[in-house]
Amino acid sequence: MGDVREFSPQRPIRVFLLDDHEVVRRGVRDLLDAEPDIEVVGDAGTAERALARGPALGPDVAVLDVRLPDGDGISVCRELRSRLPGLVCLMLTSFDDDEALLDAIMAGAAGYVLKEIKGTDLVAAVRTVAAGRSMLDPATTARLMRSLRGVDTGEAPAADALSGLSPREREILGLIGAGLTNRQIGQRLYLSEKTVKNHISRLLAKLGVERRIQAAVLAAQGPPPAAGDSGPYRL
Repeated sequence: MGDVREFSPQRPIRVFLLDDHEVVRRGVRDLLDAEPDIEVVGDAGTAERALARGPALGPDVAVLDVRLPDGDGISVCRELRSRLPGLVCLMLTSFDDDEALLDAIMAGAAGYVLKEIKGTDLVAAVRTVAAGRSMLDPATTARLMRSLRGVDTGEAPAADALSGLSPREREILGLIGAGLTNRQIGQRLYLSEKTVKNHISRLLAKLGVERRIQAAVLAAQGPPPAAGDSGPYRL
């Protein structure tokens, strides 16, 4: 998650809220604004409005509802992080959905909590992710990764699938596993977003998978990258 960041009443955590229910937004705003080291700088009820307003407000943390009338909070998380590299996202949902949790991990979300969470726990979660620590439960994440890897189905080891990738494709795969968006990968490697998309399409085809997260899980199983690659594959 990077270096630990420190906040105080003099430099509060700037929070942006996204939820399609006004009552929820008001409740969360009142809860967070009551804390001396947290300031809600804005909110939105739709994905479109969040993407239009959020970046200009420069939040440290975005608390995002997963399900929205015009999209989803996970896509908003991915897009906001591509525009605001220092932003961390806390996903807030009414549903304990494994698929949404996996997508949140791949979008680079720092946390995923249910709306039934206690107010004090939500405040603590905001402080935790703002400081650069993860709110993703390790046991749940490990279970989901095992499920995706198909460890109970006897699938071939990832090394066989990865061996057919070019050095550039392996590098991009590592960055996918680190949760970077196509735009962020392009910035890191000095490539256009379209070129990154083309590389990803080819590597997915070579790996025999359809989704980014399946490729990232294969990478997590594989051997460390060669010297000069982007770093260890991790989720």
